[in-house]
Amino acid sequence: MSAAHEDHEDDSHGQGRWELYFAIASGVTYIAGLIAEFGFGAPEPLVLGLYLATYFCGGFFTVRGAWGSIRRGRFEVDFLMIVAAAGAAAVGRLSEGAVLLFLFSLGHALEEYAMARATRSIKALGELAPRTATLRVGPDELVERPVEELQVGDVAVVRPNSRVPADGFVSVGSTAIDQSAVTGESIPVEKAAVPDVAKALANPDAISSGSRVFAGTVNGPGAFDMVVTAAAADTTLARVVKLVTEADTAQSPTQRFIDRFQRFYVPAVILAVVVVLAVGMIWSAEPFGDSFYRAMLVLVAASPCALAIATPAAVLAGIARAGRAGVLVKGGAPLETLGKVDAMAFDKTGTLTWGHPTVTDTIPAPGVLVDELNAIALATETLSDHPLATAIVRDLTELVGANARRVATDLEAVTGRGIRATVDGEIVLVGSVRMMAEADHELPVEVKASVDQLQAEGRTTMVVTHGARVLGVIGVMDAPKAEARQTLDVLRESGIGELVLISGDNQAVADAVGRSVGIDRAMGELLPEDKVVAIRNLTEGGRTTAMVGDGVNDAPAMASASLGIAMGAAGSAVALETADIALMADDLGRVPFMVRLGRATSRLIRQNLIAALAIVAFLVPASLLGLAMGPIVFIHEGSTILVVLNALRLLRFDHNRDHHGITHEDRPAGRAGSAAPRQELAGRTQTELDAPVE
Repeated sequence: MSAAHEDHEDDSHGQGRWELYFAIASGVTYIAGLIAEFGFGAPEPLVLGLYLATYFCGGFFTVRGAWGSIRRGRFEVDFLMIVAAAGAAAVGRLSEGAVLLFLFSLGHALEEYAMARATRSIKALGELAPRTATLRVGPDELVERPVEELQVGDVAVVRPNSRVPADGFVSVGSTAIDQSAVTGESIPVEKAAVPDVAKALANPDAISSGSRVFAGTVNGPGAFDMVVTAAAADTTLARVVKLVTEADTAQSPTQRFIDRFQRFYVPAVILAVVVVLAVGMIWSAEPFGDSFYRAMLVLVAASPCALAIATPAAVLAGIARAGRAGVLVKGGAPLETLGKVDAMAFDKTGTLTWGHPTVTDTIPAPGVLVDELNAIALATETLSDHPLATAIVRDLTELVGANARRVATDLEAVTGRGIRATVDGEIVLVGSVRMMAEADHELPVEVKASVDQLQAEGRTTMVVTHGARVLGVIGVMDAPKAEARQTLDVLRESGIGELVLISGDNQAVADAVGRSVGIDRAMGELLPEDKVVAIRNLTEGGRTTAMVGDGVNDAPAMASASLGIAMGAAGSAVALETADIALMADDLGRVPFMVRLGRATSRLIRQNLIAALAIVAFLVPASLLGLAMGPIVFIHEGSTILVVLNALRLLRFDHNRDHHGITHEDRPAGRAGSAAPRQELAGRTQTELDAPVE
């Protein structure tokens, strides 16, 4: 019944409801006709009128579907049903043609009703955002405005237990917000005001998730003021609704194959019907009416109703189930590909680790004061918005007195290496050992030893130079997520053969993180183009590969993989656009859930296709052997409904069971990860740094 499915947009305007009414009416008139004919021996004109009413009610939407497919240059199931019903009427089998149209229209309407269940949660997304917002236009003056009129920079007041009107950040107050409709997080998320409103508005992408809010989410008991960062059409919710709607119409590889198959199959069925008619009349010399009736039976039996709906029903249900778990799947192709993944690569920062690095060590070079190292590093990193720079600025600010502060200018980022700036008229470099070697800086033996030791312990290291002097090394640690190891174990249980970490960080750091989370292979010191090569190497031998990252700086690697999965996409428009699958929350534990959902979807598609073909294989010989049209239509339409109901089982796919208890409850409070790193204390000796932290 693909023609009706392609016209699914019409159902949103009420066609589905009216189709069900017409199907019920056709059933009433058909049963009335049977009672009138066989129960009361009613006059023939009355019986004929009742059967014709069944033809009209049962065939109204079927004719519309057939006409729509013919206008597209295609002959589909609706057309075959109309021909069969007309043929039955032509040979005096009006009651059998009537039951054909009644059961076909009823099955069609029930199918559309069942499919609407899968799209209901998707359509409901668009209704989450409130229609108006309360804006603060003065210290004590509030006005109500439609959300469509909100502009970036407006200050909105969000009252307790109301919905957030737009994307933005908390500027005054604190609260807990239920973000489940957007990110799928099961418990409310604590929100607090940003420390600097002007800075947050100037760089909204750098706003902490603890201050960011999304349109359509539900506020808890606390009132707060928020600053709008996106117009109504550009909110995360609006982008999700748009992308999910596009995903609803995007076809999977299997569906594209079935559609191509039908273009040849339907004409082949018509040809087979002609052959059956010719054989009956010429070879068997039976009456035309009997041969024509048998040909119509074959036409009904061979119609690919269940085959046409098998794949789109499963795909749509899978997409809807993923959406309820806070995962955006862009169509059937990514969902089917996910079910075939046998190798998976992970970015390190923010994926396997928290993405909230903390300064753990500052070790000056011989003859250099730690205060000078801290002051130069702080001045330089203040100009950068890199996560490592944010950590350095946050952790060193309290260690550098106001009188010791320096001012840096002319910041320049060196991709994959570090940054360059000017302080007191001399060039400052903060970056990797590779960057220092390329700048012809000879590192003292003591600095090299410190770098090696810190990297062996899983620290990210940054060497700092000022002019020709090497000032020392700063160690930063981004702790692995508490659930990372368990997640990878579940992925192995789900059939993923190889799990790989790819990172731009030092190889020793990548190895240390890889060991802590149980990765199979860790590859470090990779530039963006190197990550692309690594992904291509991983796909050699015909393997299906998925790349999991943040969807921003990992976009080239994601594009090279068979499937790109972005984490924490609710806060990134780029991630929503570039990834094939977007996890709206920063929850690594949902990756195995999606793998299992993809495998379940592929399994249900195979089950549906096998069942659909088996029914056709049974009904065609049965029709040739004399099975009546009533049982054929009943089995034919019943199989179609069963295929849809089988697919809808995906809506009840158990997220909690397949999540294996992996949660975010172990996420650490504050700035560091769950595995507490050694806290940096300026001026400590290496011996002191080796001492355990109390």
